[in-house]
Parts: sequence; structure tokens; C-alpha cells
Amino acid sequence: MDKTLHATLTQWRRHLHENPELSLHEAKTAAFVAEKLTALGIPFQTGIGGHGVVATLARGSSNRSVGLRADMDALPIVEETGLAHASRTPGVMHACGHDGHTVSLLGAAALLAADPHWSGTVQLVFQPAEEGGGGARAMIEDGLFARFPMERVFAYHNWPGLAAGTVAVHDAAVMAAGARLEFAITGHSGHAALPHMARDPMLAGAHLLIALQSLVSRNTDPLDSAVVSVCTMEGGMAANQIPERAILRGTMRTLKETTRDMIEAGMHRIADGIAATFDVRIETTIRRGTGVTLNHKAEADLAAEAADAAGIAVRRDLLPAMTGEDFCWFLRERPGAFVWIGNGPGENGRELHNARYDFNDEILPAASGFLASVAKRALGG
Repeated sequence: MDKTLHATLTQWRRHLHENPELSLHEAKTAAFVAEKLTALGIPFQTGIGGHGVVATLARGSSNRSVGLRADMDALPIVEETGLAHASRTPGVMHACGHDGHTVSLLGAAALLAADPHWSGTVQLVFQPAEEGGGGARAMIEDGLFARFPMERVFAYHNWPGLAAGTVAVHDAAVMAAGARLEFAITGHSGHAALPHMARDPMLAGAHLLIALQSLVSRNTDPLDSAVVSVCTMEGGMAANQIPERAILRGTMRTLKETTRDMIEAGMHRIADGIAATFDVRIETTIRRGTGVTLNHKAEADLAAEAADAAGIAVRRDLLPAMTGEDFCWFLRERPGAFVWIGNGPGENGRELHNARYDFNDEILPAASGFLASVAKRALGG
């Protein structure tokens, strides 16, 4: 990538960082993408599954096709970077680097448009609502793969802690399946000095919190991976009253669908047992989110070869992460691969979803270069 394009992409990325939009509200981001695609002379359609944009770049006689995807939404986090290009929208920031993902796909579009050495069709998918908003499923339900044919699909996520510009490729699982948990405990309120006349939901909740951890420590294969985290516990208004109700909320992550099924069944069993033990009622609600982000082996190999062909360092020895990713639904529709591209050191708040995070503009050439290279390789040269 030449310095002029890199500088342009950096300017675009910082503009998006200054103007973040939450899931389901990416209208201005989509308009920005459309404006840049128009300037590049690449036809596109908007309003796919909400604020989604899909551009189609085709040339030559080949009937081969491939999809490249980038996410566009930001997070409800108050930015603390102090940067000149910090968010101008109170309480909203690009704390996961989707601004960089969007711009690097625009960069790949520019590289592919200027490169005569390929034939076929590249679908450039700009996805809204990745952060729990169901954007991938919405685009699929809106006919993404029928309206914009693609034989394979690829995407990436920047990865703090991995050397800047390095591409990490997993053979199978990349990120975990997730679910949100809620346990609503109803007892009988009473005076704190007369506990025998009440049924304490707080005590039941404390036992439930501890018992849930046995699902990982004693029910999950030690060679498997799972996380159960209870992150909030709400109940009571007065220090001298046993409340009537308490609510526990948290999350679960697994790298296998079968493990998720086992843990879900275990949660219901434990909650029912705690309810009987403490004579309270527990309503257990489990809301499944993303599935396991699972690479297809042939496409993972292709991604690694494409990175190498583009002169980008490749690692294939990293373990999966317990984070979730909406791209999992694309990989259930078409073979493909989801890779990580190093964002550089993750210290001092450079971690994902941190208020001091910022996408590293120095990796834009590697990110755009990888996406362009993997598209050309998927098309056959």
C-alpha cells in the first residue's frame, strides 16, 4: 500500500472514531461507507438487514465469488483516551476497533479496484449491529447470500497483545458461543432481626452463585473450555430488611455447542435444587447469543497462504478466545475463516472494550492487504 492511501485510510478511520454509532443506529456510518464506495466507483446497495451495506466488485469472465465482511458499530462506553480524534458522542466509543475494520475493508476495495490481476466477484459486506444487535442474522434473513452470491466468506478482528500486523489463523474454533443468564429469586420479605419469619432470597442467591461454579470445575471436561460468570447481584433497599426478591445476572461462554447444552441443563438443575433447599422460587432465563465461531480448515489454510503471499507474518499456534463474534452465523452459511490481526501491545488500556482503547492505524496496510489477498486467492489467483 502506498503512503497516500495509508494516510487517507487513517484520516477516514479517525473520522469514524470521532463519530461512533451504537448497534442498530449506524445510519451516518453507512452513509460514510456509501460515499467512499461512490468515490471509488464501486456499485453498492444499502439497507441490508438494517443499516448494512453490500458493495459488488466484479471483473473478468470468472463465475467465482467471495465475500469479505467488516463490522461498523460502536459500544456504550465513555472514552478516556484523551486523543485528538476521541469520540464526540457522549457515552459512545469505538472500543473494539470496528472503525478500523470498516476502513480496512474500504482499503481492500481500493486495492482490488486498482489491481487488474484477478477475475470474479468480490462482495464487500459492511455489517451493522455486531455488538449483540443481531446484525449478521438480520443480513442473512434479508437475503444476503441469495442476493449477493459468495462461495466463501472471510473477515478479521484486530487483536491487542499480538504483534502489530501479524495474522493469526485458527484451524477450527476461534471464539466462543455465549449466553446471557438471569436468575430471579423470589422469597418472603421480613425484618432482618427475625430471619425465621422470612425466606431469604439473598442467602439463596449466594449459594446459587457458588454452586454454579461447579458446572465448570466439576462437570466440564478439564480439557474442554467454559466460563460461567455471575456479574451482578441486585436485591434489597434497606440494611435492616430481608428483601422479597433478588436477581443475579451473568454470562456463559463455551467452545463447544454440546458443552453449552450441558451447562444450561446444569443451571436449571442447580437453580431448582437451591429453590427447594431455601423454600424460594427461582426463575431461570438463559438467552443464547452467538454460536461458536468455527473456521473451516480448507479456508483457514487459504487465509494463512494469502497472508504469507502478501508478505504478512502468520501465526497458527494461538488458542481460541472466550469472546463471542457475530461472524459465526456467516460461517454456518458458507465456508470461510475468521482471523486475528495484531493491534500491537495491549498494555495501559489498549485492550478491547476498554475506555482507553484505540485501533492502531499502522496496521491498516496489513489489514487491507490481507483482505485483498485472501479475496484474490479464493477466486483462484
